[in-house]
Amino acid sequence: MFVGHYAASLALKKYDKKLSLGWLFIGAQLVDIFFFSFVLLGVERLNVVEHYTATNHFHLEYMPFTHSLLSTFLWAGAGYVFGKIFWKNRPEVAWVMAAVIASHWFFDLPVHTPDLPIWSDESTKLGFGLWNYKYIAFGLEAILLAIGTWIYLNAINPKTKRKKNGIIIFVIVMLLIHASQVFAEPVPAFLNKTVLSLSGIGSYILFALSLIHISEPTRPRLIS
Repeated sequence: MFVGHYAASLALKKYDKKLSLGWLFIGAQLVDIFFFSFVLLGVERLNVVEHYTATNHFHLEYMPFTHSLLSTFLWAGAGYVFGKIFWKNRPEVAWVMAAVIASHWFFDLPVHTPDLPIWSDESTKLGFGLWNYKYIAFGLEAILLAIGTWIYLNAINPKTKRKKNGIIIFVIVMLLIHASQVFAEPVPAFLNKTVLSLSGIGSYILFALSLIHISEPTRPRLIS
């Protein structure tokens, strides 16, 4: 799962309308941000393999610290503590942050090949493998984003047409960017694990920062 993770961010916004979508976008991809950081540090591993699945060109070899079910709940717990500390007077934020972080593993489950450990790299690994079916995998992400956007718009009810159109256009742009990666041929010659990791981290942060200006709240801050 790639941009489909943001469906959870959009849907969970309804539970705290003052919380910036920027934080929820970071939360939805937090484990991937750490995964790619760990890859750069040599702690976890991926290999670039052309057409490893129909949808992507990498083999996720070793990632128990970010993508195991156990680590998912530990990261979610850290998100809960973070929410408690930074939003002391709004206890619901802690639960929302924990939920959006935990959603990552469950959104990955249907698309990943069996590479999601239960607790360690030696434990059972799960994944239903929809990445092997390019159009189904992409369609699933598009449907999830559409549902998340619908929940968001109905819950938040943006006060201006500009804000409403802004989030819709933003979601469409994300899908187009994702489509350009999924359906790109041939595989770029420069693609390696360093490029993949840096571009992944950069895109997650860029998406989150972009939302400062087009989503609620109107103040240009990530924390609200």
